[in-house]
Parts: sequence; structure tokens; C-alpha cells
Amino acid sequence: MSLILSAFADEAGRDVDTQIAALRETRVSHVDLRAVGEYSIVDLPVDDAKKVAEKLTAAGITVGMFGSPIGKIDIADDFSVDLERLAHLGRLSPIFGASAVRIFSYYNKAGAPKDAWREESLKRLTELRSRAADLGLVLYHENESDIFGDHPLDVLTIAELRDRAAFRTVYDFSNYLRTGVGGRQAWQMLRDVTDAFHFKDQLSSGEVVPIGQGDTDAEWIVADALANGWSGPCTVEPHLVHSDAVLATIVSGKENATLKELGPRECFRIACREAHAFLTRIGAEYR
Repeated sequence: MSLILSAFADEAGRDVDTQIAALRETRVSHVDLRAVGEYSIVDLPVDDAKKVAEKLTAAGITVGMFGSPIGKIDIADDFSVDLERLAHLGRLSPIFGASAVRIFSYYNKAGAPKDAWREESLKRLTELRSRAADLGLVLYHENESDIFGDHPLDVLTIAELRDRAAFRTVYDFSNYLRTGVGGRQAWQMLRDVTDAFHFKDQLSSGEVVPIGQGDTDAEWIVADALANGWSGPCTVEPHLVHSDAVLATIVSGKENATLKELGPRECFRIACREAHAFLTRIGAEYR
């Protein structure tokens, strides 16, 4: 099987027409929907979703994953918010023909003991997995900075929930670098439990760079994955400039000092161009 190259096109612009144009000019046929217009994907009204889906279909663009913010709240926050977000994605799923949902594993702003943090995070993730299975959705946990599952050891704990049917994991190169664990070491720990990649790279200084140009050993890791028969989604998440879409998330890396003056649309183009070059260098078959 080949890899599937997708992108968070809201980093080129929030409106759907801009996202479609950016994807077409960069030869990326899949999109991970995170924000469209004024809405986060978890808040996108059904009627609006139908209009967006029609435009994407007409442009030949497939939705690879919903880039949801589920799990990007505190362990003390109301869990019902995330359950409703997931239920809404269940309503959007048949409209977009997509079932994959990116999620996180909760902050701990009050500094509760690690055991309590782990227990509450896993309790919530287990319930989300159960609800997702009922809705025909598949959750993909991402190792966001400062949530429970940001360090490879804690991701291994979360990966015990991994069943391929309703729960999988995303490997974000940049975010692992911030934990102080080297790229090759992190990959050797997580090789057997990784189901998707986020193409976001970073220098040790914290500056975000296009995939393959950072200090995360990304090229060695993906080449190793391919050598061992890995296939799955690879999503370009530029973060080269703090665009409106990036600022709507909780930003961890630094803007790229060289590229930030170019603006979001051009930085998106560069990130996708370099993703194509990266995959070509390692001999990957992708679509």
C-alpha cells in the first residue's frame, strides 16, 4: 500500500475556496479538516458542512481526517464537551465520507499527581474509543506538547488502547523533540504502535522547519517505517508562520525566522513542496 499525503490547508487560509486552491496548486489531493471559515470542524453546522463537502468533491479533494481539538482541554474540564464534539463529528462523517478523528489526551494545569492525570486521561480516552466505535469513527491520538501523552513512554501507555478498529496513534516529529527524547530513540519505542505521521519538523532551537530539515531524524524514521512495510496517512502541518489557524491551536514551536515574512499561503506552499521532495528522496510511493 502507498502512503496518503494530506494537509491542514487552513494554514493557507480559513475559507474553503482558499484551501481548495492551495491544495490544488501544491498537488495534494487530501485534506485534514481542522477549521473552515469561522468554525472549528467540531462546530461546523451540518448545512455548512454539506456546502463545503460539495466544493471539495467538485475539486477532487478527499477528506482524510477531522483535525478535532477533542482532548485539548484540562482533566478538570467538563468531559461532556468532548463527547458532544465527537457526536457532532459522527453527524458530519457521512457528509464528508470521512471517519478518522485526531484527538489529544488532556492537560493537567493544576498539577495533579501523575497517577491521577494518567487515570483520568485513560478513563476519558477509553470512553471516547467506545463512543467512536458506536459512531463508526476511528480516533488518532496525537502527541501534543504538555498533554498526558506527549512523552514516548506515556504514548506507549496510551497505545494499550490501540485496537486499529477505533483507536490509533499519530507521530508528530516536532512535538517529540520538545520532550528531550531523540528522534531515533522515540521511533524505536513507538515503531510498532504508530499509524500516522504529522509532517511538522523542528530544529533543536525550537524553530519550525519543513519536513526533513529539522533535528527530529524524520527522514531516517519514515525510511525505516517504509522498509518495515508501514503505510498510512502523512499530513503536512506547516506551522512555519503563526497564521490564524495556528494561533487557534496552542502553539509550541517558534515561527520560521526566514520564511515568516512570506505569509501563510506561501508558507503552506513551501511546506507541501518540501513534503513532496522528502517523500521522493526516500523513494516513497504515495498519493
